[in-house]
Amino acid sequence: MIEAVAVVVPAHDEEDLLPGCLAACQAALREAERGAGPLRGQLIVVADACRDRTADRARAAGAAVLGIDARSVGAARAAGFAEALRRSGPGDPGRVWLATTDADTLVPPDWLIRQLGHARDGWDAVVGTVTVRDWTGHAGHVPDRFAAQYRWPGGGPHPHVHGANLGLTAAAYRASGGFRGLATAEDHALVQALEEAGQRVLRTAEVSVVTSARRQARAPFGFGHLLASLE
Repeated sequence: MIEAVAVVVPAHDEEDLLPGCLAACQAALREAERGAGPLRGQLIVVADACRDRTADRARAAGAAVLGIDARSVGAARAAGFAEALRRSGPGDPGRVWLATTDADTLVPPDWLIRQLGHARDGWDAVVGTVTVRDWTGHAGHVPDRFAAQYRWPGGGPHPHVHGANLGLTAAAYRASGGFRGLATAEDHALVQALEEAGQRVLRTAEVSVVTSARRQARAPFGFGHLLASLE
């Protein structure tokens, strides 16, 4: 049974979008604490090479803040997960759930409840999907091109991996070797390592988040790059 939940948000100069992300994460943590029994919840923002008010905005939202200067989303997620594990103490890592999203993303209130439900069913990790609702700034054909590229055959697990929508037990995280300090695709590397380590990884569209379609991508060749390629 999961006893502690940590949500880690890497952020590089995210003062504008971060407050909405953290409000959504706090709502998901409250919902999990109400619906999944007594839980120790924590929200950690890793302010990576920030030159704006990202850290101040995070503290104002009630998040713990860890500052690094790596300019690497992989290093930021790794640092945040290490901090979450440190704060969780020496207990059973199978009872600690680690989740991560992005600063330009809004998770639904039942985000963690759904992940924890799959954990109770025996899954070690949950890999969800993303949707985009605001296509401001993109050409009119981009949403259809994105939908066509994102689609997969119905009835099976989806092929996508997003750092904006991941959750796993601390035991699985340790078994995989954790996030690598990559500037991009750190999420794909982690999921591949989880599968190679024999962990049970669930890819489900039932756990979905809303992310931005901004043109100023933070990670090279990440989601923003994909959208730019569809113009």
